[in-house]
Amino acid sequence: MLSADSAAVVRATLPAVAGALDEITTRFYEAMFRDRPELLDGMFNRGNQASGAQRQALAGSIAAFATALLDNPDVRPDTLLARIAHKHASVGVTDDQYTIVHKYLFGAIAETLGDAVTPEVAAAWDEVYWLMAGALIGREACLYQEARVEPGRIWRPWTVVERRAETPDVVSFLLRPTDGRRSPRARAGQYVSVRVWMPDGVHQLRQYSLSSDPGRELRRITVKRVGATAVAPGGEVSNLLHSRVREGDRLYLSAPFGDVFLDDRAHDTGPLVLISAGIGGTPMTAILAHLEAEASTRPVLVLHADRSPADHALRAETRDLVRQLPAAQAHFWYEKPGPEEPTAREGLMDLTGVELPEDATVFLCGPLPFMRDLRAQLLGAGVPAQRIRYEVFGPDLWLPATAA
Repeated sequence: MLSADSAAVVRATLPAVAGALDEITTRFYEAMFRDRPELLDGMFNRGNQASGAQRQALAGSIAAFATALLDNPDVRPDTLLARIAHKHASVGVTDDQYTIVHKYLFGAIAETLGDAVTPEVAAAWDEVYWLMAGALIGREACLYQEARVEPGRIWRPWTVVERRAETPDVVSFLLRPTDGRRSPRARAGQYVSVRVWMPDGVHQLRQYSLSSDPGRELRRITVKRVGATAVAPGGEVSNLLHSRVREGDRLYLSAPFGDVFLDDRAHDTGPLVLISAGIGGTPMTAILAHLEAEASTRPVLVLHADRSPADHALRAETRDLVRQLPAAQAHFWYEKPGPEEPTAREGLMDLTGVELPEDATVFLCGPLPFMRDLRAQLLGAGVPAQRIRYEVFGPDLWLPATAA
């Protein structure tokens, strides 16, 4: 992995580089998009650029990878790399783009840190970059091969065969391949990218979990409309899907990706705990639907939190799937309970008194504050960290805290 000489330099300079990463990544994106504006068309999320979330995610991943190299020089941070590789494959990243990123990232480092970037410092961090890039390039090549798509050529037309309102701000789209060919292989818990043409002529894409059994030919995504707030504009892709897309329309979807999925090997019959909040329940519904289709007898505990039963997307379907699984049970928490779920608990999710099955694999999805809280509760209840698998919508701002 990292050479001894470079490790010494990286260790000495990591605090300075980490402390300047926000400025470095700001300069990096500004320069790259100025010179290569085509990268904004269908590659980067404009909303995450505007909010700074993408800069934070990039900075966090660089710092986490460098720290992992120093802490465990003989061990690759596979969890970190797998998550990033799946995100990159889902937007069509190609090998040559790592050279472009290198040029602008190291230009930003030199511009920000000035004379502190000696030839030795530049060489050490260059080694860190290409170790990370090389590992990702290899992983992404395998992902493209498994998905049977050419690197970067991930898009395929799908036709909307049904549109269904789930809640006032959540809509499901049932999709069939427009070209008549078989649906690509997907695993329960994975997501696809959806690529749309915006009114200003720029392509934008977002990732949405598959919310139905991925073993079927028809696929479903369930989209929450992201409304504007006092500090952030509304989600431009989710609002376009809600306002414009109807039955018979065409959407362009990537092949399915995502490193958090149900391992459905025949011999794996251990218990599962599916914990979610809000729209984070969509991959859990896919997992339940897959288990039901396979007539699984695995013990499954479903835990979900939401604002109210009326806001709980796919609530009735989740209940129905749980009833059909012989060893499944569900508990719901609502901030505003309603008569639709008379046994639900009031307030935020609290695992106190919940009997967690021993040796369970836990799937976790929802807003970051929710996942941080539930992960802490799970660890406090004795669940090993390696048995907790989480999915994040958008840039993974949790990376620095969980890379270990």
